[in-house]
Amino acid sequence: MKVRSFVNVICGAALLSTIVLWRAVPHVASDAIGPLVILGCLALTAELLAFMLPRGATGSVAFIPSMAAILLVPDVGAVISIASVKLLGELAARREKQRLVFNVSQQALTVVVTVLLYRLLGGVGMLQLQDTGIRELTLRLGAPAFVAFAGSFVLNTLVVSHVIALSSGGRTLQVWRDVHFSTIGLDILATPLIFLFAWIYARWGPIMASAFWVPVLGIRQLHTTNLELEQTNRELLELMIKSIEARDPYTSGHSRRVKEYAIQIARLMGLSSGEVEKIGIAALLHDVGKIYDKYAPILAKEARLTPEEWAIIKEHPTDGAELIATMTRLRELVPAVRHHHENWDGTGYPHGLKGEEIPLASRVIMFADTFDAMTTKRPYRGPLDEAAVRSELVRCRGKQFDPEITDRLLTSDFWRTLFPPAGRRTPTPRFLSLIGS
Repeated sequence: MKVRSFVNVICGAALLSTIVLWRAVPHVASDAIGPLVILGCLALTAELLAFMLPRGATGSVAFIPSMAAILLVPDVGAVISIASVKLLGELAARREKQRLVFNVSQQALTVVVTVLLYRLLGGVGMLQLQDTGIRELTLRLGAPAFVAFAGSFVLNTLVVSHVIALSSGGRTLQVWRDVHFSTIGLDILATPLIFLFAWIYARWGPIMASAFWVPVLGIRQLHTTNLELEQTNRELLELMIKSIEARDPYTSGHSRRVKEYAIQIARLMGLSSGEVEKIGIAALLHDVGKIYDKYAPILAKEARLTPEEWAIIKEHPTDGAELIATMTRLRELVPAVRHHHENWDGTGYPHGLKGEEIPLASRVIMFADTFDAMTTKRPYRGPLDEAAVRSELVRCRGKQFDPEITDRLLTSDFWRTLFPPAGRRTPTPRFLSLIGS
């Protein structure tokens, strides 16, 4: 219901804003129809080559000719052209009705706001300035174009992120980071590219503009391939972890939950987004050493372990680290995995590291791993409640756990979300295939 209501709001806002733009700037010159059609075709080509982003969102380079259309024809004609391209792209992809309506509506709303910002700041159509050099044009229209594009980016990404957050029960800013952080650099670099593309079209026409567009499309598609490979690698890691956890029904989903807890704790520690991502991957792989056959009978055992079995289990951090070390892209995660069972007071394994000798990533994973063990059902006990978990964390502060991590977690807003009244709810996200951006 929340998603449907939000989609209705965006649809209404798009319609109302288009009417406002029509009344404010009603004229669509006949000589502008050709450029809008040609740029629309270029944008449609990119729309049909859309690529997947995290959280089920999609992206494309259609925004480059679309934003260029706004610079060339900043009126309702640009809105009609860009919204039509989006509609055709959605129909070609066979989107379900609600998704189609949302994507077209949010695209139209974004374009209207961009046109209005550009106009209010003194922007005019570049087709009126065909004989103006790039330097003079930049001085005159560069600032309005930059502000309008920035406003377009903020509105578009926040609207898309919010509807995904509503659908998945997540937070808008976190979804924004997951979906758009990996491409924001290219989006920023595209701003002068859009301006140059529009100027080339205004100065030399559609043939030169199309020639300029082909390598741009090729470069973006190369980046798209890299994104898809990264997504495939993440999915393969998830698949491997699921196969390991299938051996022990009591720890099903354990590594994925530990990953989410570790990510939240890393953020509480004020780490950079890059460090948070690395800790998340290391947490997902922290038990990967258990894939070896020697652990299978022990993981399936419901009774308490014998000393011999416990000695074997203690080998899994080293086994996991050595396994990860065989993968070039994951070698920097080896210390985090190897030492995730080291205790703050030096009583852990495999090397008995103490205090800050233990890698910070390992300390975070240790905390997340133990927290999940305490709050999930085990063969010998049920999940612990909030009071029992808090008491245990305080008791082991400075012994098993990093004191700073303990203090940060127990006083954070995140802690209060871990024990809702209806029972414990894990923060594992539900990935959504609803929205395209």
